[in-house]
Amino acid sequence: MADRHQTDPAPQWWSRPEGTAEGGRRDGVPAPRPETGGGDHVQDAVPTSAPTSAPSSAPSDPSPDAPSDGAPVPVRYDPWGAEPLQVVDRGRTPRGIRLWQVVALSLGTALLAGGIGGYVGVLAERRSNTRLELPQAAAVDRGRAPESVAGIAATALPGVVTLHVRGTKGSGTGTGFVLDQQGHILTNSHVVADSQEITVTFSTGESVTAELVGRDSGYDLAVVKVDGVRGLQPLSLGNSENVKVGDPVVAIGAPFDLSNTVTAGIISATGRPVTAGGDKGDGSDISYVDALQTDAPINPGNSGGPLLDAKAHVVGINSAIRGADKDDSTRQGGSIGLGFAIPVNQGKRVAEELIRTGRATHPVIGVTLDMDYAGDGARVGDKGEDGKPSVVAGGPGARAGIRAGDVITKVDGQRVRGGDELIIKIRAHRPGDALTLTVLRQGRESTLEVVLGSANGS
Repeated sequence: MADRHQTDPAPQWWSRPEGTAEGGRRDGVPAPRPETGGGDHVQDAVPTSAPTSAPSSAPSDPSPDAPSDGAPVPVRYDPWGAEPLQVVDRGRTPRGIRLWQVVALSLGTALLAGGIGGYVGVLAERRSNTRLELPQAAAVDRGRAPESVAGIAATALPGVVTLHVRGTKGSGTGTGFVLDQQGHILTNSHVVADSQEITVTFSTGESVTAELVGRDSGYDLAVVKVDGVRGLQPLSLGNSENVKVGDPVVAIGAPFDLSNTVTAGIISATGRPVTAGGDKGDGSDISYVDALQTDAPINPGNSGGPLLDAKAHVVGINSAIRGADKDDSTRQGGSIGLGFAIPVNQGKRVAEELIRTGRATHPVIGVTLDMDYAGDGARVGDKGEDGKPSVVAGGPGARAGIRAGDVITKVDGQRVRGGDELIIKIRAHRPGDALTLTVLRQGRESTLEVVLGSANGS
């Protein structure tokens, strides 16, 4: 029975290695059994010669390389083979790297390198002990020529102040300048009109409360006073009679509350007849100024500030500006190069009177003018106020021979175009001054001498 078991067909997964014939049998491997008659044929090895026929009852041991009956024979595992039959599935054969992959990789690497490099560079610059410094001129503590704009400003600024005024109708800002060591400050009347509280701020930034000494709306001038302030630096007053067209000037003020603003220009004209005010409607607040015209920029807030010549002397008090016509849609609210200042000679006289008495006097000729007259010149009215005579009896005009209906065409040889201009020309003088008037009466022209009288201002 054991032999039968040994002669059973070999398992399909087993085969003998090549080259194990009789002469080359390894030790321990039994020799094939001899054939016996009528017995079962046992094939233990693949013969090296041509194969012999085997009984149909004993299946043959097919070769692993030769198919049987034309069908594929399963590959048998050979433990003595050179290589195992197992094959590792490594997927598809990798293809070559495509161009877009190279470009994407390059861009990514470049961006990453750039970001890292920039960050490292910033850190290196911040932590570096060296810094970039551009060439620059050395600071030099050098003064300016006294007649330069910078020199004029340095001289005048300590004496210029900014006024903040609070009244029943609101608050406003203006400018003024110191007149004396007693603390008197000159400014415009419209700056302090209807004031309840006045605060004065010096160029150093210190502020104190001021009191109104007096004002005159006809000249648009006012004086306020501060107490207990030491080290005041009054500005020097010049002479407006010496001013010529084309002279350089400097204006200082607080336009739109920008204190200590300095602008420069020239004298554009002298003797400009300017009227301002008239908000009350009765004419009591109208200012008549024989003004200096300048192109130095002047804006709201400059009012009351000084207009200075090349020697830092005050030659005018900035008072008004001219804008575009009110019905012009392009009208500007600021400077367009037409500024007007009260001549300092007039300002000096009015300031002295306000400090001394609290009121100012006006020079007059004692006549009532026809302000509706449309002709050339200033016409004396037929009647005065309340039906009174238009020429005051015993007044300066009556003594000079002026009559109702006369048309005054010139004052000291200067042409007069209307009633406003005549008032301005007269107020440019002091009471007691003598003037020469050219008068047109019934088509005939004559010259009259008049000595100006005096009237209290408003």
